[in-house]
Amino acid sequence: MEKKYRILVVDDDADFIKATTIVLESQSYQVLTASDGLEGLQVAKEERPDLILLDVIMPAKDGFSAAEQLKKDPDLSDIPVVMLTSFSQARAGTAIAANKGLNLEAEDYLDKPINPDELLACVKQFLK
Repeated sequence: MEKKYRILVVDDDADFIKATTIVLESQSYQVLTASDGLEGLQVAKEERPDLILLDVIMPAKDGFSAAEQLKKDPDLSDIPVVMLTSFSQARAGTAIAANKGLNLEAEDYLDKPINPDELLACVKQFLK
């Protein structure tokens, strides 16, 4: 039987999570979800997903901070992290420094709104 990859989607936008889950499940990926960075870290530790899609702008813990913690944790550091962001459009409305993401070891960045084909191509690239 073929391995069913598990993808953790961390985003505070319920509609985005729902839409992304539909796209990913259409390709038989198992989707785990979390609505902020703290919950995302907890789910990552408990479930050890194959890939993490992580929003940048969230309450409780922003995506940059969560990604930093993931990459510092020896048990989780090998999990590819793709940052999802509308940051370039929302920068004025957030307190997150524009250069904060540049030091991260995230594997990739996708701009929101995300084209489903682009999302699937990105996911496939990291699950080989």
